[in-house]
Amino acid sequence: MRRLLTPPWPAAAAAAPASAAAASAVTVEAVLALLERAISAGDVRRLGAAVHALLVKTALTHHTLLSNRLVALYALLPTPAASLAAFDDLPHKNAHSYNSLLAALARGRGTLPDALRLLDGMPPASRNVVSYNTVISSLARHGRESEALRVFAQLARDRGLGQQQVAIDRFTVVSAASACAGLRDARHLRELHGAVVVSGMEVTVIMANAMVDAYSKAGRVEDARGLFDQMTIRDSVSWTSMIAGYCRASMLDDAVQVFDMMPAQDAIAWTALISGHEQNGEEEIALELFERMTGEGVVPTPFALVSCLGACAKVGLVARGKEVHGFILRRSIGSDPFNVFIHNALIDMYSKCGDMVAAMAVFDRMLERDIISWNSMVTGFSHNGQGKQSLAVFERMLKDEVQPTYVTFLAVLTACSHAGLVSDGRRILESMQDHGVEPRAEHYAAFIDALGRNHQLEEASEFIKGLSSKIGLGTTGSWGALLGACHVHGNIEIAEEVAEALFQLEPENSGRYVMLSNIYSAAGQWDDARQVRALMKGKGLRKDQAYSWIEVQRAKHMFVADDTSHHEANEIYEMLDKLFHHMFIIGGNVEELIVG
Repeated sequence: MRRLLTPPWPAAAAAAPASAAAASAVTVEAVLALLERAISAGDVRRLGAAVHALLVKTALTHHTLLSNRLVALYALLPTPAASLAAFDDLPHKNAHSYNSLLAALARGRGTLPDALRLLDGMPPASRNVVSYNTVISSLARHGRESEALRVFAQLARDRGLGQQQVAIDRFTVVSAASACAGLRDARHLRELHGAVVVSGMEVTVIMANAMVDAYSKAGRVEDARGLFDQMTIRDSVSWTSMIAGYCRASMLDDAVQVFDMMPAQDAIAWTALISGHEQNGEEEIALELFERMTGEGVVPTPFALVSCLGACAKVGLVARGKEVHGFILRRSIGSDPFNVFIHNALIDMYSKCGDMVAAMAVFDRMLERDIISWNSMVTGFSHNGQGKQSLAVFERMLKDEVQPTYVTFLAVLTACSHAGLVSDGRRILESMQDHGVEPRAEHYAAFIDALGRNHQLEEASEFIKGLSSKIGLGTTGSWGALLGACHVHGNIEIAEEVAEALFQLEPENSGRYVMLSNIYSAAGQWDDARQVRALMKGKGLRKDQAYSWIEVQRAKHMFVADDTSHHEANEIYEMLDKLFHHMFIIGGNVEELIVG
């Protein structure tokens, strides 16, 4: 360990002179009690410094137990410098000394390599299960799960895992299971589970919960259920982990079954079930569950509210979204620490439902905003065809010195494209590197789309050819944007050149063939259109079926060509007949109107 020239503790501790008389008046037990009080209260700067000064004054710094607790005290500080200095001053170092310093080094991401070096360099007699647990849990907590499992394997080698000597404890199991969960690693998880069984150690609820969660995240939901069924005692985490596991595996009926088995369904379990349905495309059921939850008097978590808003956003149910918003306002939920989290979800919901006035109102009322707030507004205006407003929010963002991201630039470039703001789009594209963001294929495609919409097809084509050397296959999106522009402007010559490039890049993308066929059809070149369709058929490609939908009385209705499965199909087709008849009366050819 490195020795610090100046101990980084308060001057009172460093300056106190040693005194034999003082030492005789103070007992080790009294000083130890003060140290423990400082550690328990986390009071390093005031009480801790005073106790350290007392140690120096009473010449008790040579006492191993007291000095070890001093290392543990300074381990509470954000940086390990003071712990290192106290450790270096220890006259005799034992396992507790090393473990206290390990705790300090393992606390921060930047000092984890030092913790690993200390673990490897410790005297074998001092390296125990606490040492391993400290490092394994810290690595797992900081997202370094593979290293955590390597340290666990080292523990297995050093201590003879599975033999009569029990070398692991519940902390080892929970930390290692957490690492397996992060890696979705079923193989190491089974080895861990087997080691627990062989060791004969008692499986606590916390241990079982960690393994149930890890099994489900590793895609082994049947193993998770097997362990869950073996648990004689279950808490809320047990039930919620099993529900979340089934939802993650898209086994929603099983999730509901487990939920219904719960002795008491708390807000966390409701949240898992609601978010699971929302993430699996069952938006209506998610909203029904939310209504059940609030109807039973359960206060929803912020995550449940965000899941409901996400469900409304996905299917455009703005009326339901407003109901959730009203619930948030009535409960004053937006004023809690999740203020930004919930308000970002509201902005996203209103934006995706096309109500940018409401989205902007939410944004303007926010006391704090993060990059997601800004990106949601820029993207929302862009997706709703309000390019100038999107650009205005972007400029406001820069004025407020908020650093734009990859997403921000993509949204504002798309907005410039839709609004025909070619010069602004070019300026923004060229400024990206000034903000530390390297343009990607998607950004170039958005600018190509802007050129195409502005009828600058030749320039767009040359721009893409110049890009090929930079991003290679990444030009696919740019060629696709240009083909769409050729369709709009009826430029067959460039369309054929672009389509040829796309057929090479994406031979299985049926949309490119359909687009070229439509371009030929619009120009009256029916033979060429038929040849493209025949080429599609020869390649076994089919056009994806399109659909439309509408929200009526809080319910979503979908429509597909030639579909008769809707429960009101007769009424729908009767109305279509009336519309066609009306169109014919006012002078239109119904067949041409449908095809065109």
